Amino acid sequence: MRHVIALDVGGTGMKAALVGVDGDLLHQARRPTGRERGPDAVVEGILDFAAELRAYGAGRFGEPASAAGVAVPGIVDEGRGIAAYSANLGWHDVPLRDLLAERLGSPVALGHDVRTGGLAEGRIGAGKGADRFFFVPLGTGIAGAIGIDGRVEAGAHGFAGEIGHIVVRPGGTPCPCGQRGCLERFASASAVSQAWARACGDPDADAADCAKAVRSGDTRAQAVWQEAVDALADGLVTAVTLL
Repeated sequence: MRHVIALDVGGTGMKAALVGVDGDLLHQARRPTGRERGPDAVVEGILDFAAELRAYGAGRFGEPASAAGVAVPGIVDEGRGIAAYSANLGWHDVPLRDLLAERLGSPVALGHDVRTGGLAEGRIGAGKGADRFFFVPLGTGIAGAIGIDGRVEAGAHGFAGEIGHIVVRPGGTPCPCGQRGCLERFASASAVSQAWARACGDPDADAADCAKAVRSGDTRAQAVWQEAVDALADGLVTAVTLL
């Protein structure tokens, strides 16, 4: 059965699927990104994961994947197939498309995670049929994809839609990008995890734990959650006004 590999690399986890010609999900898999092991180990982990998916497809469906699409965070030079920079993963100028193509022996497309997600949402998801949309996933960080007439606007230098680095709290929490008070330092999953860990005194607590505490009526969790929602609202107002 003909199929392709779809692989999304996140700041903390990787999600993958084998997808049939009609868009059917034939197989799904996850594994940690392993960023605590350093950027070189992360790249090797991506290559190994992709190779495992290829082998699974060959064994299960009678032939290896005919191509692969890989989405990564940070700054991506899609034309050259280079993962140029990621603050969360620590890599610089990784020729990921060529490395994957060599390992898999098939064509590979490399894209920015959020722009790729936005493109999919515009083609087959909530943005289908809309000539303008703004796609904002909340994860380890926050970014955005600007959909215009069936394509996603990358901007002059690949930064278009980076809503996570709109300053919503001037002089606030330092961000790895060099600014202070960026949206993703208040409203991302990692920011909520850190805030809730401080509030509840459990260093292992995360955003999912905070959400559970909110539902249970914990006022400390509600305060953390409200701070994130307020920051997100301020960032979205700015984005909507500009767009």
